[in-house]
Amino acid sequence: MTAPDAARGPASTPQIPVGAVRFGDLKRLSPIGHDFGYERGTPVDRHYIEGFLARNAGDVRGRVLEVGWSNYTKRFGGDRVERSDVLALDATNPNATIVGDVTRAGTLPDAAFDCIIFVQTLQYLADARAAVDVLHSALKPGGVLLATAPGIGPIGDHPGRPDRADRWPWHRVFTPLALQRLLTRRFAPHAVVIEPHGNIFAATAFLYGLAAEELDTADLDFDGPRFPVTVAARASKPA
Repeated sequence: MTAPDAARGPASTPQIPVGAVRFGDLKRLSPIGHDFGYERGTPVDRHYIEGFLARNAGDVRGRVLEVGWSNYTKRFGGDRVERSDVLALDATNPNATIVGDVTRAGTLPDAAFDCIIFVQTLQYLADARAAVDVLHSALKPGGVLLATAPGIGPIGDHPGRPDRADRWPWHRVFTPLALQRLLTRRFAPHAVVIEPHGNIFAATAFLYGLAAEELDTADLDFDGPRFPVTVAARASKPA
């Protein structure tokens, strides 16, 4: 699935007469893929998430905390990681080294982590402000929070996991401004860098459940700030 070159920038958007738009395979009332694109390849949002982590891989060092698994800690931290911890909500997760609710004070040790990888989790939290308070406190001086959140996405669409939509309901999606305001309640404004990634074409593909491999890299990597698929943030604590 390839977007026309002329559609990549607002100044060159072609004028298509009313009634002349060809919807093709997208003229349907259900998505093409039903699991964010995983069944077809790499989800579109993971292209942005993993690109963000790759650009900030130098922050993944020392003692690192990740949610649910340690895959990104290992992939982007390598031998810079001295200790890897995994946060899970309950002890049924075999990867967990810390079990608890990140919105509750005391779940994480204070000033313990050099880096916290907190991707695609904020949308599930009823009290995201409380979570940011806990994450901030858990960072060592000089520590870095690498967070991502959805700007858009399918909600509660989890085939094979009928319990997941109830256990993990989305409470919100994030605009770049919303994520910035959330983080700058605890982090200094100059210490927070917000990156919106995606565009209207990538967002459409993501909503239809297509995979990143079905799109040209040039189409994925054009960022149209009005249509972010993923909003990423790097927030650092003073040394």
